[in-house]
Amino acid sequence: MKELLSNKWFKFAVIGGLYLLWVLWMGSYLWLIGLVVIFDMYITEKVHWAFWKKKNPPHGKQTKVVEWIDAIIFAVIAATFIRMFFIEAYTIPTSSMEKSLLVGDYLFVSKTAYGPKTPNTPLSFPFVHNTMPLTKGTKSYVEWIKRPYNRMAGFGKIKNNDVVVFHFPEGDTVAMNMQAQSYYQLCRMYGRDRVWNDPRNFGDVIARPVDKRENYIKRCVAIPGDEIKMERGQLFVNGKPQEHFPGMQHDYSVKTNGTALNPKSLEKLKIAEDDRGVYSSEQYVFPLTDENAVKMKEFNNITAVEKIIEDPAKWDPNIFPSNQNFPWNVDNFGPITIPAKGKTVQLTIDNLPLYQRIISVYEGNKLEVSGNEIKINGAAATSYTFKMDYYWMMGDNRHNSADSRYWGFVPEDHVVGKAKFIWLSMDKDKSFPAKIRFGRMFQGIK
Repeated sequence: MKELLSNKWFKFAVIGGLYLLWVLWMGSYLWLIGLVVIFDMYITEKVHWAFWKKKNPPHGKQTKVVEWIDAIIFAVIAATFIRMFFIEAYTIPTSSMEKSLLVGDYLFVSKTAYGPKTPNTPLSFPFVHNTMPLTKGTKSYVEWIKRPYNRMAGFGKIKNNDVVVFHFPEGDTVAMNMQAQSYYQLCRMYGRDRVWNDPRNFGDVIARPVDKRENYIKRCVAIPGDEIKMERGQLFVNGKPQEHFPGMQHDYSVKTNGTALNPKSLEKLKIAEDDRGVYSSEQYVFPLTDENAVKMKEFNNITAVEKIIEDPAKWDPNIFPSNQNFPWNVDNFGPITIPAKGKTVQLTIDNLPLYQRIISVYEGNKLEVSGNEIKINGAAATSYTFKMDYYWMMGDNRHNSADSRYWGFVPEDHVVGKAKFIWLSMDKDKSFPAKIRFGRMFQGIK
């Protein structure tokens, strides 16, 4: 057995076979040239590929330094390969998914669930997303090589209510001093000229390729072809109320008889310190699950617990598509049909705001509007056929989530993977060791 494992032809057969399976999975047969390299590494040995090693070291052993370099190179390549094609770690930075997912949860995201994407910008610093460590804005990637969107085969497709990690759709343009905010929202709030001409406050404005946009995590509430509508905070999918999740929250107005609420009581309800909106000793605003709202009504000093719902007649211009033809708000919008690949929609000046970003940004067409005439790539258009599938993503913390209600559809080429399980959870409001939420460790995500 030992002789078999050390046989060069056996090693070539195993490594070459695994490499061939990976090439077939990728579907890019130019990579078959790598078999020549593997053959030379194990059989012919004409090229000294491991240039950091001595080819024929004294006594047959490398120095300790070389051994360490060899181990580090192998670890970096292996970890990068696993992160790129199989599974990636992700941290929950905001409360948009509470109480389903908490700030401080550390997740593993499966890329094989829907099929991993091959990188659009393959030349980048290992283990870094878009900015170099210890810098504010230095790119961790170069765009000398750009690849079109390609998704390898996966185990399935996105289903309704999956928890999905994806690239932020409006992250194609970024104001570097306010990277956590949508550039397009900033332009609506302050005006495009100020955002571009006030680098002291907003920083440089840069463009990012799809795979280097910030990662978001939300629940996919609607898939291609679904019709959605929201009425007074209740989401309907294809005419039916969306399934209720135990962790789903809404903002509630809480009033007392004049005495302050006990912080320990709020801690028992797992209301984070950042979520405790205090207006006076008599009025508070908390994001609460239905269960916690019932419990809070039982407090002796509580006089009222009411869900905060926007008036359907009130238009919020920050809500997608930010157009007066669609006077929607965070609790009332739609109906909208989610675009599906190959489906055709009739285009008019009135409904164009729903699809203009899909046509011009996500699918790369030249869109022009002159009066009532719409032109796509120079030709008059009265309809459009979608090239990709799209999804509608929303946070479970309904009143504290920047999601599709603000920036619309998520294209399929932005999807990263499916959140699978929590491997560590840390409560930022507590000190060690109490801050470790042992009960959430290795918990699956639903």
